[in-house]
Amino acid sequence: MNGILKNRFYLYMTEFIAGISVMAVELGASRLLAPYFSSSQIVWTIIIGTIMIAMALGNVYGGRMADKDKNPDRLYGRLLLAAVWIAAIPLLGKLVILLVSGLLFLTAAKGFLVIAAFLSCFIIFVFPLFLLGTVTPSLVKYTTDSLEDNGKVVGTLGAANTIGSIIGTFLPTFVTIPAAGTAATFLIFSGLLLVVALIYYFSKFREKSEKKKKNIIKVVIAIVLFVVFMIAGNNSSFAFWEKSLAYEGESVYNYLQVKEDDEKTVFATNVLFSVQSLKMKKPGLSGMYYDYAALGPVLSGLKEESRGDILVLGNGTGTFQSNCMKYFPNSKTVGVEIDKGIIDLSYEFFDLPLDSEIYEMDGRSFLNFTDQKYDCILVDAYQDITIPFHMSSVEFFRLVKSHLKENGVMVVNMNMRSDTDGQAGINQYLGDTIAQVFPYIYMTDVNGWTNRELFATASSSVNETVKGIISGDFRGDSGNADILDVSNKELSSFMKRIAPGLTPYQSSGNILTDDKAGVELLGMKAIDAIISEQLSYYRSVFKEEGITGLLNSL
Repeated sequence: MNGILKNRFYLYMTEFIAGISVMAVELGASRLLAPYFSSSQIVWTIIIGTIMIAMALGNVYGGRMADKDKNPDRLYGRLLLAAVWIAAIPLLGKLVILLVSGLLFLTAAKGFLVIAAFLSCFIIFVFPLFLLGTVTPSLVKYTTDSLEDNGKVVGTLGAANTIGSIIGTFLPTFVTIPAAGTAATFLIFSGLLLVVALIYYFSKFREKSEKKKKNIIKVVIAIVLFVVFMIAGNNSSFAFWEKSLAYEGESVYNYLQVKEDDEKTVFATNVLFSVQSLKMKKPGLSGMYYDYAALGPVLSGLKEESRGDILVLGNGTGTFQSNCMKYFPNSKTVGVEIDKGIIDLSYEFFDLPLDSEIYEMDGRSFLNFTDQKYDCILVDAYQDITIPFHMSSVEFFRLVKSHLKENGVMVVNMNMRSDTDGQAGINQYLGDTIAQVFPYIYMTDVNGWTNRELFATASSSVNETVKGIISGDFRGDSGNADILDVSNKELSSFMKRIAPGLTPYQSSGNILTDDKAGVELLGMKAIDAIISEQLSYYRSVFKEEGITGLLNSL
């Protein structure tokens, strides 16, 4: 056996690097897919399931090959191949995702996101993880010399793999991805695999062997390809077709993208669908959801001169907080946002005042942290299908209610309006859950967008005011004051235009709880319906006008 393989430390190091690489690739996979398919539990399930299948097949194949041919060239050759493949992922993986999405764009009737995510994950990650799955059974063959210590040796190999997996879990999340990005993370850990394999081959080059020339060629090709992918892949963008991005980067939680033109600034955490925040550069109201949400403070009785309290859970880029600071300047508006990367962008690109009060933490945790009560609380933490279940349950909404003042109003921004096939969708589940906590609920759709705004209160006084507004009486329960007549005339006019469109909500009894909240599947159905509706138009264009017409319509 080759001299270096007599050194068990090297074999344990091989197992350690394999373990660290598997977890790093798995976490990298989530970040590679998230900008296109979201970071929901469904996508995580696809990633974990696909990788476990690959590893299981690799274990079986590696064990059979180790028994059949004990030549370590095969194992370290597989490590070379795995290293090169993983290094290629930052450059070629995104092309695979777009190719798969493009093919499904023309063929898939339903389940676009699930099918596209699964196929992309399968094509990109199964092969290299299959190769890494062959490491453990092969190393067992090289390290066990007798039955006397095989338990100890195999246990040490398992420990080395587990320790590597632990480090491979924390290092990408807290160090390499935030500091260097997803592409660099793939390159760093593929580089570790490459080094382990090169140590083996360089030690082997000192020996006389008939395969020496062949191995040298193999090593040279691997090094050249790695360098090529390192140079090309580390400079690639998730949205590489975009030529005018104002910002593209990654935080601990999200892929972040900002686009700007003469009219607007757009923030997104993915590149295939959805917009998380949009701010029009023209002064005044834009008719976006955050303008609709301003009805919440108004219904709670706040005016420009009022001294009230407003809370935003899921502050994002601060569009609603900025509005409240502008239209209710004497009130204190507090924002809660878990992602510091988004907070930084809100100051840089979305004109959030630097003196804004923002807490960098989870929205529900903040409510547990404070005893403050508010006139209005906006819940804006739902992003595509990535809906935090702990902020959609009956327990959460009870917590929100406990932080509202007597005439307080909760506003919930639901960003997926579609409910499909006559079945209860995500919005109905959310509405029904809220109805378990708040006796008075009203909804309205945001004109031209898929957002739906929900207004909930426990105040009978506010409820009577809303009923009067719907009937055309804006005076409120005082009988002599126009509740919607705020100081800003543009805002007042906008409120009077949208408020009569509020619709009382009737519950159907569907409840989400901390124990049972299937928001991922419900959200997937809703966004799948939205995507299918949008794609049907482009499919008809493709059918009638071909690829040229399709490209012109995009």
